[in-house]
Amino acid sequence: MNRALYVAKTGLEAQQFRLAAISNNLANANTYGYKAGRAEFDDLLYQNVRMPGAQAGQDEANTLPSGLQLGVGVKAVGVQKIHTQGNLMITDNQLDLAIDGKGFFRVLDPEGNIMYTRDGSFQLNQNGDIVTSSGYLLEPNVQVPPNVTEIAIGRDGTILAKEPGVAAPINLGQLEIAMFINPAGLESVGQNMYYETIASGAPVVNNPNNEDAGAVIQGALEASNVNTVEELIGMIEAQRTYEMNSKAVSAADGMMQYLNNNV
Repeated sequence: MNRALYVAKTGLEAQQFRLAAISNNLANANTYGYKAGRAEFDDLLYQNVRMPGAQAGQDEANTLPSGLQLGVGVKAVGVQKIHTQGNLMITDNQLDLAIDGKGFFRVLDPEGNIMYTRDGSFQLNQNGDIVTSSGYLLEPNVQVPPNVTEIAIGRDGTILAKEPGVAAPINLGQLEIAMFINPAGLESVGQNMYYETIASGAPVVNNPNNEDAGAVIQGALEASNVNTVEELIGMIEAQRTYEMNSKAVSAADGMMQYLNNNV
């Protein structure tokens, strides 16, 4: 295969990958707690015809200041999640919670495995348990009695409730926040959820607003951290780069046609 054709082909594939990552970001611009993904690339192996610093000719004292290294293109190596905090949106819903700072809420999947999320749009199920919008139980589980008239959740994660005819509020439980040394290493599984991986490291669980753990804000939700303007600019860049690689394919094809017609 013509070298230029192959290199341009890898460029086309890379820009398609980048556009897919941008499209996913834009599609989730209004998803609570969503973290934008950034496509990352590596250049491929090089063909070393002449190594930099190699001997130049017969004179051992002279070395080549630069080599002859021919690249063979680019490849996508991953999509990094950017875990910067999104804006806090005030909802005044007493079960809407946002984390102001580092950390994730812990929830249980149907098999009892712990998942992690920044989406704090919690609700109550038929048993009075606090669950996510997908029905996953909050960990540790918090059950709200049926006669509760008001729920108050402090910045430290303390959950208090008021019952009719009772002056003193009752303590329903304590929210906990999990933090990771490398949150970008978490596995995204959809539904605003993540699983722990070797790359993320083991979670450090703490009470909110304690040490490095973020504070809990009741009556608010964390918006997506997608910057739509930046994503649109990235989309234009990807489109233009795709066009340039397409022109390289056309140029290489034209050169081969010229050789075939004139040799």
